[in-house]
Amino acid sequence: MEFQNTQVAVTGASGGIGRAISAYLTAQGLNVFGLDRVEPVEQLSGVQPLKVDVTVPSSVEAAVALIYDTVPGPVDLVCCAGIVEDDVAAEDMPIALFDSILAVNLRGLFLSCQAFGRQLLTRGGGSIVNIASMSGNHVVNFPQRQCAYNASKAAVTALSKSLAVEWGPRGVRVNAISPGYVATPLLALKTHQFKDWTPSIVLGRFAQPDEVARAVAFLLSTDSSYCCGTELLMDGGFSLR
Repeated sequence: MEFQNTQVAVTGASGGIGRAISAYLTAQGLNVFGLDRVEPVEQLSGVQPLKVDVTVPSSVEAAVALIYDTVPGPVDLVCCAGIVEDDVAAEDMPIALFDSILAVNLRGLFLSCQAFGRQLLTRGGGSIVNIASMSGNHVVNFPQRQCAYNASKAAVTALSKSLAVEWGPRGVRVNAISPGYVATPLLALKTHQFKDWTPSIVLGRFAQPDEVARAVAFLLSTDSSYCCGTELLMDGGFSLR
């Protein structure tokens, strides 16, 4: 693949999907900055880790300033930071929990897009890829109850399209990927629900993190130069059932 820019920041880089994205983009020859609010357990070779809380504007701005102190050109962005509530009924949802989900999944994504987008708009353009979810606009997951997560991911898709319309004419492409169930350590904690999910996946299996990473690389690359405001649904056919 060829890329307009050779540097990229990945938020949520310590998570299963974020780690796979960071590793794959590094293998493609990109200079990757791994942003996360927790320190990586093991540092990925070639990835420069930065401790960042995406919900705090000053933390995001400090990371952007630090990155641009070390690199000369524009830095693309992949927003992968996200959390989910653990099967909470809507009528019992504490407002603090609801707010915390949206703080990371939506506010944090917006702050990241805003801070990095400002730089891209003034440095010749580039690409932003946001990780949404099939749970945003395509399905309501069952039996787990996760109204805050679903709402936040629907908003991610809408926000991505809004930013694409504003920034696309100025050289910054914004796209989103909506994965289905992905085989990550976080999902492995919910093995008691696998029997409810797998029969509805047309391909009969969960996605691998590397499959999401390859899709991210495509949307960052010049191979997707005509994709603007695209939502790439990759759910193994789950939403077709």
